Amino acid sequence: MTPMKSRERYYGYVIVLACFIIQGVGVGSYIAFGVFLKPLATEFDSSRAAVSLASSMAFVLMGFLGMLVGHLNDRFGPRIIMAVTGVLYGAGYILFACIDSAWQLYLVYGLVVGIGLSSTDVIPLTTTARWFIWRRGMMTGLVKVGTGAGQLIVPLLAGIFITNYGWRYAAVFVGLLVLVFVTGAGQLLRRDPAQMGLSPEGGGPSSPGRPPVMESGLSLQEALRSGSFWMVCTMTLLVVFCLLIIMVHIVAHASDMGIGPIKAAGVLSTVGGVSMVGRMATGMAIDRIGNKTSMILCFILLVASFFWLQVAGEMWMLYVFAVAYGLAHGGFFTVISPIVAELFGIRSHGSLFGIVAFSGTVGGAVGPVLAGHIFDMTGSYRLVFLLLTGVSLVALGITLLLKPAVSHENERAGTPA
Repeated sequence: MTPMKSRERYYGYVIVLACFIIQGVGVGSYIAFGVFLKPLATEFDSSRAAVSLASSMAFVLMGFLGMLVGHLNDRFGPRIIMAVTGVLYGAGYILFACIDSAWQLYLVYGLVVGIGLSSTDVIPLTTTARWFIWRRGMMTGLVKVGTGAGQLIVPLLAGIFITNYGWRYAAVFVGLLVLVFVTGAGQLLRRDPAQMGLSPEGGGPSSPGRPPVMESGLSLQEALRSGSFWMVCTMTLLVVFCLLIIMVHIVAHASDMGIGPIKAAGVLSTVGGVSMVGRMATGMAIDRIGNKTSMILCFILLVASFFWLQVAGEMWMLYVFAVAYGLAHGGFFTVISPIVAELFGIRSHGSLFGIVAFSGTVGGAVGPVLAGHIFDMTGSYRLVFLLLTGVSLVALGITLLLKPAVSHENERAGTPA
């Protein structure tokens, strides 16, 4: 087989497509919870902080189990994991449609959906990182475009279902989407190219003059002793703290401004749509200017968007915020997995990325509940938006101090495919 034919038939592109679908439907369905926030608070006569707790429970459980999922994926591969978690995720949303009290919301959404969510980020990003080296940034960007597509489509569809049929039918619809697409796409995945006799980016064993690509980098224990690793965890915690507050509360904030439910959901969908541009642009930037510089640019845009949000008093201004924030949002979720690979290598990427992702879920779990509590106490999101600005500036400062902990000369040996 010639190198050109190997490249044309390279299964890595199937991997990217499957990961695109998992990210799109999986993450998009979680983000759609923001559309359910106000109807649920009204239905159960609960505060927004109380309803947000269910989302935070699911998010933190996703991150905690993500560490286990990453380890299992390093050892056994993704297909069985995706089958089990995909079924639980979809079933959780369908059961969510049957609840009649707030405690059932915590049980069904916080627990069952949380378990199902645990595979939707770690497995697609770790699998993509294993299948690609020289174009890892671009391919990760393509996968994360799926997340943007899901954030664009799923909340908007959920908003339409809620407006026309009620939130319970919307929950069933989202659950069926997850069952079909997340579970199905997961069965196309393979842990790494070696399982199919390939090397990353299309170099099969018959490729002349090309040495096998080894999984270089730090072991899990070595990385855990690195200060840089814990800096990455802290930075991720802070940035996801900010991002999840926006994703859970921005629809409710828009509604408070007098914007109708579909247009309010459209703000969230705009974030998802624009984030696709941010994800793809960041993926391409990673391969050209590096992970750290790409992340710094995302932070600059994020901080600027938070300053703008504090003065956004009309619908068009909120949509301008959604555009700026969406670019930064997409960029962050694209660059985190490649920056872990760059700083610590690919040897234990699943386990390390699982820990980094868990750090993010801690921030993402605390953020929406804290924001809801501040709103319940003050009747406004103004203090929340000030907090977002300060926290994002601290995270930027940590990013400026990051340094690689491992060399990648062995990983990049050979000629790019």
